[in-house]
Parts: sequence; C-alpha cells; structure tokens
Amino acid sequence: MSLSRKMLSAMDIPAEKIDEIINAHTETVNAIKEERDSLKSEIDGLKSANKELEKTKAELDKVNGELDELRGAGWEEKYSKLKGEYDGFKADTEAKEIKAKKTEAYRKLLLDAGVSDKRIASVMRVSDVDSITLDKDGNIEDAEKLAEGVRTEWADFIVTEGRQGADVSRPPANDGNGGARQSRAAQMVAQYRNEHYGNPKED
Repeated sequence: MSLSRKMLSAMDIPAEKIDEIINAHTETVNAIKEERDSLKSEIDGLKSANKELEKTKAELDKVNGELDELRGAGWEEKYSKLKGEYDGFKADTEAKEIKAKKTEAYRKLLLDAGVSDKRIASVMRVSDVDSITLDKDGNIEDAEKLAEGVRTEWADFIVTEGRQGADVSRPPANDGNGGARQSRAAQMVAQYRNEHYGNPKED
C-alpha cells in the first residue's frame, strides 16, 4: 500500500505537513530505485565478467593442451635450433651493417684527407677497416689522428690543389743506407711492378 495524500488526510495530518511527508517519501523511493538500478548494473557486469572469465579459462585450457602436444613433439629442441639460427642471422646482419658504416666513414675520411678518388679502392683493400671505432653518431673516433696517419702513409696518393702528386709508377728507391723511406703507396706500386714486370735492377 503506497503512501497517499488521502491516507494522510484521513489521519488528520495538516495539509502543509502532508506536502513535506509526500516530498520526503518521494525522495526516499527515488533513492531506493537508484540503488536498485545500480545493484542490477553491477550484477549484470559480474555476470558478463564471469562469462569472459569462463571463455578465457577455456582458451587457456586449449593453449595448455597445445603446449603439452608440443612438449611431446620435442618443441624445446626445435625452438633452440630456430633461436640459434635467428640469433646468428641477427648478429651477422648487425656485423654487416657496422662494417658498411665503418667502410663509408673511412672512405669519407680518405677523401677529406686528400687521397685521390682513383686510389681510394686500392687504399681500402689494404686498410684494416674493422679496427676503426665509431661513436654513437657514426663518426670515426680520433678521426684527426687517423687522418694524419693517412696523409703520411699514403702521401703519394694525395694530390693537393695546384700540385700534382708524386709519380708512384717510379717510386724513390729505398736502398737501406739512409735513402728516403718509401710511403705505403710507393711500396704497393713497386711490389705490383715487381710481381708483374720483374725487378728493373735485375735487368
């Protein structure tokens, strides 16, 4: 039985009090309805979560079953083999990338040091590029020191503006008696001529 004005009036309650009672009763009922609806939403959410939990449990059971099958098929050995192949491929790829970066950086250093573009390939072939260290920005560490060594070691391959480089086809002789020290470039040319055309001193 719901609370009504007629029932309150029959109880000889003043009209102004009836309005207060009705308003208070309405607020109480609305609050109870809101709490009921909130609880219903929570219950529905719990039901939905329980269904998801059951679905997840079923999927987990399926995965565990597949893992059991893989364990029985020697999956650990296969995995180790594949991982080893992948790690080897990754290391090889990284090494090639580093080598390419070092090669490009050293080529640029040779050009900046004044080595003739025509002689770059020859110098690169006999240079220990792997020993070069690059910083985090890909630049050669101690580049100036290395460049000084290049300008000394490969002096005959360096051409400065307004001056032609030495004729490395006829390098100065190093007779071991205080003669001028041959540069690496001159030594290479002399060795090549000796191997292919013979030593002119023996003619």
